[in-house]
Amino acid sequence: MGDLLPIKDPVLVFALVATLILLAPIVMGRWRLPGMIGLLLAGAVLGPNALGVLARDQSFVLFGTVGLLYIMFSAALEIDMAVLKRYRLHSVVFGLLTFSIPMSIGLVVARYLLAFDWPAAILLASTFASHTLLTYPIASRLGITRNKAVTTAVGGTIVTDTLALLILAVIASMTRGEVDELFWYRLGISLALYVGAILIGLPLLARWFFRSVGRDGVAEFVFVLATVFGVAALSHLAGSEPIVGAFLAGLALNRLIPHHSTLMNRIQFTGEAVFVPFFLLSVGMLLDLRVFLGGPRAWIVAFAMVVTVIGTKWLAAEATRPLLRYSRDQARVVFGLSVPQAAATLAATIVGYDIGLFDDAVVNGAILMILTSCFLAPIVVDRHGRALALTEEAAVPEEAGPPQRLLVACSTPASARPLLELAVLMRDPAQGQPIYPVTVVTDGEDAGDAVARAESALARAGTQLAAAEVPAQPVTRIDLNIASGLLGVRRDLRGTAIVVGWRGRTTPHELFFGTMLEHLLRDRHYALVVARLVEPLNTCRRVVAVLPPNAEHEDGFRAAMGFIKKLAQQIGASLLIVSPQDSEGRVKAAVQAAKPEMEFRMQGQERWTALKRGVIGLAADGDLMVVYGVREGGLAWDPVTATLAPRIAEKLPNANVLALYPPEPRDDGNEPL
Repeated sequence: MGDLLPIKDPVLVFALVATLILLAPIVMGRWRLPGMIGLLLAGAVLGPNALGVLARDQSFVLFGTVGLLYIMFSAALEIDMAVLKRYRLHSVVFGLLTFSIPMSIGLVVARYLLAFDWPAAILLASTFASHTLLTYPIASRLGITRNKAVTTAVGGTIVTDTLALLILAVIASMTRGEVDELFWYRLGISLALYVGAILIGLPLLARWFFRSVGRDGVAEFVFVLATVFGVAALSHLAGSEPIVGAFLAGLALNRLIPHHSTLMNRIQFTGEAVFVPFFLLSVGMLLDLRVFLGGPRAWIVAFAMVVTVIGTKWLAAEATRPLLRYSRDQARVVFGLSVPQAAATLAATIVGYDIGLFDDAVVNGAILMILTSCFLAPIVVDRHGRALALTEEAAVPEEAGPPQRLLVACSTPASARPLLELAVLMRDPAQGQPIYPVTVVTDGEDAGDAVARAESALARAGTQLAAAEVPAQPVTRIDLNIASGLLGVRRDLRGTAIVVGWRGRTTPHELFFGTMLEHLLRDRHYALVVARLVEPLNTCRRVVAVLPPNAEHEDGFRAAMGFIKKLAQQIGASLLIVSPQDSEGRVKAAVQAAKPEMEFRMQGQERWTALKRGVIGLAADGDLMVVYGVREGGLAWDPVTATLAPRIAEKLPNANVLALYPPEPRDDGNEPL
């Protein structure tokens, strides 16, 4: 057996790991336990300290470290920045609570119960204060990541982990005799430069890359990986740890990677399928029960560490109920997110062991603490997260209306790609409806060849949507003209919105905003989105919505503002509303009433006739201009309104421009978009 175990064949090792990743959720699901618990147990049983089937070699260390950083990066990437901004005080309060309570109680336990000297006691107490967002993927799958409790727990992570890691740096430097008069200045300046470079410099670099280079999905994904791990690798130069760098990188890239984009799907899939499972297996392999056979001290240290971390993290989470007015389920979810120990705990324990502050009992106590917390946390988050998700679902009444069905006019693969990206951002994932890429072939002698070319182009569109895990149903139609074909498909499929593009030439009014647009607008019961997209939408910094006089009285105004606010949220952009000054109050109230909730600014124009000049003067690099379109006969329609979108597009040739024509409600009051 000594020659056969541990398994050394890399192909067989990977096959075994893949099997464990596959079976863990299935087996644990029979006991209604999260799959990650199965991976932790598998690592402990098959690892070098038990059966010895798998060795914790460099491959497991490498992929485990990558998985840990991936968890921190993904957690920051999925934060709703608008919710985080709204509840930033909650994050700071909880961050201080989950640091100070474990730190103070842990210091008493380490100093007076376990009889450590002061440096070792302070360092051990800091391991109780930190935590790792190991259970965040569970919250993500349950769809509660935008709940204020989850956002608070995630935001508090950076506070408590940064403070804990600062204590690690100070204690280690003091033990090595490196603390002098300049130590604090060097530490403060290096951290400030590091954080500033990430939060300011990384978004600029990423925006440039997505605009200039990253039109290919693989290139975008590799760029994200390279920047995140590059930033994490530089953390030691600033006196920090890689997990802090990975978290900050996620915050920096948050606005540039929409939550429902193809790139986000690739990031989540890679982490959940490969990196995070390797991390769980590598953590399980650390447990060595033989240490506990050496005497009672190992048991006392381990028991004290496990009880202290669970008790203090529970107290910190419970404190959110009276202080932040959280419900029981919210407080339990906060506890489940903040109790797992991994990255900072391992870092502090290993450093403390290397410099002589900790012995083997503390190291194995830390490993047992990690395993216990990682076993308990998924159960808590899964149970109370489900209850929280059901509560949120019951609190939001379903709006009556037809299912959302988006049609995208595709002529060539190059022109269709940005339109499909826009449709993915418009789509409501909760409804599970597909997107319909549509190509209309004009009837003629060569219609057969044109249909074959159209089907080939639509196959590429389906591939693009499949990469974002969005179902697609391509449609090819032969008709007299494009407008008639699109309207025919819309009626057949009961489509709620059509996304079309125009080429953005020097005379867009003549080329597009003529008879074709008039024909498309004859059907008043669907939303028409006309898009001229010259840059990736995720690089837009601001959405500028231009509203004509009396737009707030239009029947489709609420649906239109809901679309604009959702789009701004998806791409992480701020929202500026430009409207006539005399109706600014009414417009503001109407925009606030439209869901979802988000902050926005108003910019009033004294004269409607000067609106075009005012909008062009307000335009800046990275703006997405959205013009509220009005169908002829509407309260807000006039000849100037009809030509506003093409004029803005002509004056701003390098800007993304959308003309949005909302639907008019049917007799049943439905406003699909």
